Amino acid sequence: MKLLSIFLLLSIFLSSLEAKINLIKKENTDSNITLLVIGGIHGNEPGGYYAPTILATHYNILSKNLWIIPNLNPDSILKYRRGVHGDMNRKFAHIKKNDKDKKIVDAIKKIILEPNVSLILNLHDGHGFYRKTSLGNIYNPQAWGQTCVIDQCKLLKDRPFCDLNKIALTVKDNINKKLLEKHHSFDVKNTNTKRDNDKNMQQSLTYFAIQHLKPAFAIETSKNLSSVSKKVFYQLVAIEEYMKIMDINYTRDFKLNQQSIAKIIKNYGTLEINHNILLNLNNIKKSLSYIPIKSTHNSFNFSNPLGTVKKVKGRYLIYIANHLVLKLKPQYFKMAQNCPQEYAFEVDGKKVFVQKASEIFVNDDFKINKSNNTRVNVIGYYKRGVTNESGIDISYKDLNKKYSVDKRSKVFRVEFYKNNEFCSMVMVHFK
Repeated sequence: MKLLSIFLLLSIFLSSLEAKINLIKKENTDSNITLLVIGGIHGNEPGGYYAPTILATHYNILSKNLWIIPNLNPDSILKYRRGVHGDMNRKFAHIKKNDKDKKIVDAIKKIILEPNVSLILNLHDGHGFYRKTSLGNIYNPQAWGQTCVIDQCKLLKDRPFCDLNKIALTVKDNINKKLLEKHHSFDVKNTNTKRDNDKNMQQSLTYFAIQHLKPAFAIETSKNLSSVSKKVFYQLVAIEEYMKIMDINYTRDFKLNQQSIAKIIKNYGTLEINHNILLNLNNIKKSLSYIPIKSTHNSFNFSNPLGTVKKVKGRYLIYIANHLVLKLKPQYFKMAQNCPQEYAFEVDGKKVFVQKASEIFVNDDFKINKSNNTRVNVIGYYKRGVTNESGIDISYKDLNKKYSVDKRSKVFRVEFYKNNEFCSMVMVHFK
């Protein structure tokens, strides 16, 4: 039977809790076996949320199922703090009714307990480099970095993936064959949470899963590694080892090395607004003004799972993780109905049809063909007495560069209106 790969980016709303969690599902029809990868429970551990973001956007799952939550604690990621409402990873046994993290904690518990979830990984960056004997402040038994963490050796009942210690040992041995530097070596850290009556660890996400007979591990890369790309490299190496143990087959569209990862992290992707505006967030100016959107209920859809929008003093602040990428000043319009899905252009003398909320590339000049009931506004172009800029040949020299969208002053907005209501926007790139 041919496998059906499904990529679903879901904002799951649990109506009784009003909690919102980004759950990305990559599923196949061959099995119910599912790996759940959870990132971003701590907002100041970037290896723990960039790795699942790359997993979500650059991996194709060919067998079994992979569920990914890249940013469980988005408020803390935005502020680059461990937890703006306290440590979320210490709230899984007991949590107060008025705790601001309660809705998220209750929601992720429900996902963990889904019957299909077969194994859970919780991703972290930890202090130092774990060693069984003390070699100083950074290399010692109290460190958490470079570890596969388990709460106990085995689950209490025999079921798939129940031998936690054996699995963790296999993973660490295989990671240690791929080290960037010798002192980056991994080990297994068993917290013996129940045996040692560790009250802190008994509040953790992995121990909650273990108590419900769900195999669960933490991956801890070291905060002392010199770059985020190194942390993400080890996170992905570890995740791939767990996928191999679960017979999850996959492909990825990049070579697993530090250089490729660094390049991916810097790619902020795109932002689609109301399905009629598309902004490429790479090389975009720090501020854009008079963007035509609705006064309320706008939809912001990022290609990067770490994208967030906050409205502050009338402006929309666009973030990727904790990086402020763009300040957007809106101009409120009513959205027109029954707008065209594509527009007729002449680009360098050739007639082409351009989809709404898309981009075209121009060498010399472009022209938007005239259409009934559609008014065109090319931002950066001005000619006295002209209110509809369709039917006009426009070249790069005709445009005021301060109105460009990008830092290189090569990208310009073309806006379409119908009866003074906004239809859509197309981006014109000059090469």
